[in-house]
Amino acid sequence: MQTSSTLKVVRGACPHDCPDTCALVTTVMDGSAISVKGAEDHPTTNGFLCTKVNRYLERTYSPQRVLYPMKRVGEKGKGIFQRITWDEALDTIAANFKAIATDNPQAIQPYSYAGTMGLVQGESMDRRFFHKLGASLLERTICASAGAAGYKATIGLSMGTDPERFNEARLILIWGSNVITSNVHLWPKILEAQRNGARIIAIDPYRSLTAEKCDQHIAPLPGTDGALALAMMHVIIKENLIDADYVEKYTLGFELLRERVLEYPPSKVAKITGLDEATIVNLAREYATTKPSIIRLNYGMQRHAGGGMAVRTVACLPALIGSWRDAAGGMLLSTSGTFGMNTTALARPDLIWNSPRTINMSAIGDALTGFQRVQSFNAKGAPTETLEPLDPPVRAIYVYNSNPVAIAPDSRKVIAGFQRDDLFTVVHEIFQTDTADYADILLPATTQLEQWDVHRAYGHLYVLLNQPAIAPIGEAKPNSEVFRLLAERMGFTDDCFKDSDEELILQAITSPNPRMQGIALEELKEKGWQRLNVPERFAPFAEGNFPTPSGKCEFFSETLAKQGIDPLPVYIAPRETVQDAPQLARKYPLAVISPPAHNFLNSSFANLPSFVKAEKEPHLDIHPNDAGLRGIKDGDRVRIFNDRGEFHAKARVTDKARSGVVVALSVWWKKLTSDGCNANDVTSQGLTDLGAAATFYDSLVEIEKLW
Repeated sequence: MQTSSTLKVVRGACPHDCPDTCALVTTVMDGSAISVKGAEDHPTTNGFLCTKVNRYLERTYSPQRVLYPMKRVGEKGKGIFQRITWDEALDTIAANFKAIATDNPQAIQPYSYAGTMGLVQGESMDRRFFHKLGASLLERTICASAGAAGYKATIGLSMGTDPERFNEARLILIWGSNVITSNVHLWPKILEAQRNGARIIAIDPYRSLTAEKCDQHIAPLPGTDGALALAMMHVIIKENLIDADYVEKYTLGFELLRERVLEYPPSKVAKITGLDEATIVNLAREYATTKPSIIRLNYGMQRHAGGGMAVRTVACLPALIGSWRDAAGGMLLSTSGTFGMNTTALARPDLIWNSPRTINMSAIGDALTGFQRVQSFNAKGAPTETLEPLDPPVRAIYVYNSNPVAIAPDSRKVIAGFQRDDLFTVVHEIFQTDTADYADILLPATTQLEQWDVHRAYGHLYVLLNQPAIAPIGEAKPNSEVFRLLAERMGFTDDCFKDSDEELILQAITSPNPRMQGIALEELKEKGWQRLNVPERFAPFAEGNFPTPSGKCEFFSETLAKQGIDPLPVYIAPRETVQDAPQLARKYPLAVISPPAHNFLNSSFANLPSFVKAEKEPHLDIHPNDAGLRGIKDGDRVRIFNDRGEFHAKARVTDKARSGVVVALSVWWKKLTSDGCNANDVTSQGLTDLGAAATFYDSLVEIEKLW
């Protein structure tokens, strides 16, 4: 007997850490998803997805998925588990948390980041639970906090040029961004601008896929972008290429900035950046005289000791030449501050009752081995750090939406912490990651096709709703549901722990922010997305109105001055450079950076066979000059090492990497590499100046041939 099949189409949103936040359309037949595509009607997604999410069904239906709650039965790190029930898992977690909280709840540490960018599954019921528990807070700094803090010091909020206007620009500077890999839906707009006669310039130490396709590639040494921006301002001001009217009306501190940039002539900065003086001068002139011009700034340039100040410095450039006047001018770092969703209603910080300490996630290796990293600033404004004993020590950690054993810096310390027998570890995951191997309790998580969520973006101006397309596979549960169940077992009776996911979504979009007016749940359910309440030609700072304390673009920041930080843009060198750390450089003369591999998204997708097959194995790009000095030929196995650790890779001898810099595309799962290591075995837990972020691109190494 033949039965008819049921077919439905479900609107959703990509959950991954990418500016594009695509609108998804999932087709479901008889309860199973049969296709995931980009929504053709969404102006940014425009009907196509990246190489990773285009194969999202491989992730959802992967045989590698964790499908049931499990408890560890082997040695920590070996990944040997036994299936248990949800009741046993939740009872075990609650019993451990109650026992620890009786002594001091701050010994319990949440750890999460952007495994999903959704507000419901990423920062709602989880925050409520840990706030009520009295656990230590987590400073979520692993990616963007330095750039966000630096941009805020100049501009006020993470707002900028509407990405839909990039096609109208005449000059686009792609600064610290590999758009084709990490912002692919902006690339068609850039290509359209190029076809219309615009010049596209990439500023990046590495000749990435994007840089190869630009009209010009400028390759400064890692961490010297702030110096380059100061030299550009030196030329622009000296040659009177500023927009004097805009500067007078809408900026603060120009005369002081004029004095500061005198300290950074192109001749001096050429030596800092490793660029020709003429390249710097020509870049400054072209940028100042081409209208409209846009800077697409991304977070690659802020992963060093002076990263926050570097972003702050670059953010001064558009106001200096008045490029904010045009909807196709200005700068884009992130659109996230444009949204104004009601995150306070989601997180409920009013539930905090005990003034808990805050642990920086970028220094989780220190925290799990008994130390707190404390930051201060020296007379030059550079960050200095000390380690102090952590009291109480971390006795329990709950990891979700993250994979710290693979992605956190200084891996040896991170692993040493997770190996502690006295550390109770819970991991809620889709897959058995490197971190999951250290769990005492491993819980199965849903994918985006199995859960509700609502999303803002940091690369466009649309709110997106994600509706579950299929039932959870196995016994998987979303974050929100697990924290509701744990709250019940902990005896938390507040009504907020009973909120459903749809109620959480409604709370998120119910906001007094004028840009959120008109965003409605029913329309989101029907269409999948809505544009923020902003003009079609959105030029947020055409007439000033910066969301800073002064209402102006702040070349001089009183806020920074009150923190003991230089109130003017200044170059803060990386901690580990040949120029600034000569003694260290004698041992380790090469700078290493580890931008994302094209087929991975940090450690997401890095376990699925098709993506691993595409990347093949860990590679290290090394310049022919550097390879020749070490007797390294293309295809050789090499050891990359410093005092923190080492990892192995296959050498690719290429001038894509500039001399003095090696490039290890990441993040590989450790268990899938030949030596059980990845690039984070050599990275540092040192923090940035502003935003206390990770300094992944602030490391010196040496390379030697293995065989």
